[in-house]
Amino acid sequence: MATSLITKTLKSIKNPKLLRPLTGQFTSIAAVQSENPSSSFTNADSNNNKRSSSNDNNIDMRKGPTNCNSKGEKDSSSVTMPISSMTGSIVGKRFYKQVTTREADDGNGWTVMLDYRTLKTPSKRPLKLPTIALAKAIAAEWDYQQTDGIRPFTMPLMKLACTALDRVPLTRPKIIEHLMRKFSQDLVFCRAPEDNVLTSGVYERQVEKLDPLIGWINSEFGFKPVVYSSLFGGKQEEGLVKAIEHHLRQTDDCQLAVIDAIASAAHSLIIAVGIVKGKLDIEEAIELIRLEEDFQVDTWGLVEGGHDIDIADLRVQISSAAVFLGLSRK
Repeated sequence: MATSLITKTLKSIKNPKLLRPLTGQFTSIAAVQSENPSSSFTNADSNNNKRSSSNDNNIDMRKGPTNCNSKGEKDSSSVTMPISSMTGSIVGKRFYKQVTTREADDGNGWTVMLDYRTLKTPSKRPLKLPTIALAKAIAAEWDYQQTDGIRPFTMPLMKLACTALDRVPLTRPKIIEHLMRKFSQDLVFCRAPEDNVLTSGVYERQVEKLDPLIGWINSEFGFKPVVYSSLFGGKQEEGLVKAIEHHLRQTDDCQLAVIDAIASAAHSLIIAVGIVKGKLDIEEAIELIRLEEDFQVDTWGLVEGGHDIDIADLRVQISSAAVFLGLSRK
């Protein structure tokens, strides 16, 4: 059910190139349970933990009037996800039978209904989504949940939606500051030593794969980045820093949530911006992120239960963010 709904929603994305590699892979992606949040700014309690921790682990259900029907007409019922729903915890048994979508009461956006209850964010804001496609995809995540428990770590689109609605409007300057603070250490700017027998192969791959992205940055923002062999990076030209920061300030809440999530998973703001601006698709981004580690795997072999889990987890994080980006665009 979940897979079929998501497949339908993917057809509405205006940039099919972005999601082309994902089409046949969503079933395996959904099965991976990523327990670590990808972003430093992904959902925290905006009330500074005024509620007790025991309440934060419970789903808040508010009953509506007795004449509520399954379509949610004329109801004041809601389901509020706890703060802990954004982690790897199981937050409770499935309490609903039907998952539907409907247009928001004010006609501006779409909401998800669990039976007659309107879904809300951890900060008790209505989960008002910009497109019907995104609403149906999040509804599919909720419909996928099993009767023995709700597993939020299998709902990456829900997580990103809550981030965009709850955190980004309140902490936008801090998110941008956090991203720019690490900009000089971007993965794209780092090069392995060319004259070392152990790393010369990595350097050759970096030149082949990353230099075209360096050229794109130059043409897109008007400044060529400086590359470094130091793990600590180095200072970039002030013009490039200001151009990237200006771009971040021009993003909407959904775009900034996606950039923050991808940059955290990729250790690269440039790769995140490349995905948002359509320069990179999912597979291209994952290849660049794993460039050095894949070289080591090719040389020394894959560690089962280690490398394969890392690859699957990265694919979930990058793919879900790219899907969220595509589905949120009107």
